[in-house]
Amino acid sequence: MRKNIVAGNWKMNTVLEEGVELAANVNDALKGNKHNCDVVICVPATHLVPVNGVIDHETLGLGAENCSEHEAGAYTGEISAAMIASTGASYCIIGHSERRQYFGETDAQLIAKTRLALDNGLTPIFCVGEVLEQRENGTYNEVVKSQVEALFCLSSEDFAKVIVAYEPVWAIGTGKTATADQAQDMHANIRGAIREKYGEEIADATSILYGGSCKPANARELFSKPDVDGGLIGGAALKADSFIGIVEAFD
Repeated sequence: MRKNIVAGNWKMNTVLEEGVELAANVNDALKGNKHNCDVVICVPATHLVPVNGVIDHETLGLGAENCSEHEAGAYTGEISAAMIASTGASYCIIGHSERRQYFGETDAQLIAKTRLALDNGLTPIFCVGEVLEQRENGTYNEVVKSQVEALFCLSSEDFAKVIVAYEPVWAIGTGKTATADQAQDMHANIRGAIREKYGEEIADATSILYGGSCKPANARELFSKPDVDGGLIGGAALKADSFIGIVEAFD
């Protein structure tokens, strides 16, 4: 049985004091309440250690927003998967559309990051998605399938540890949202590609999250679709009330 997951991606937001307060508020709102999903917050690297100190890992998972493709060495400013794991984090976002678009990250780099995350006990949240032009010209299924297939160099054992997040890039931070039917269609296609490569058991066990202007108002409809297993939440994760509202869409 695959897991339902709601993961927050804070991006480059909050200074340290604000981030620690937000994490504590989310943790407190979750604590003592049984929800039908796992909940994760992926925070700026500067926040990992202090946030780890204010959350209960039985209640709230902790993740990073990126990691280096290099294991260690003379890479000034980079943060390795081992460093992230040493903070107490358990997850790492890899291949977010902003990393692909603004920093030109390639499939080869993203696979290197994924392997290092796995080697260090981190669960990768691997992002895929099409831009508006690809949605409008009808190539979106091929584009996203190709991005997913970059992972297919992984063994079955390793792939089974990966969470996939589908983000229609045209719906990130724009206020636009893929309809629940559009999200379901893409998630089903992603799961179908995984099934062709790794078989029914792994495909059925892979959590596929939707990312792209998911809010409390539309989360329940999105999450009701059979192949949508949760969300990777951006803006709505920066306020405890709205983030918890999305978590409660699974209740």
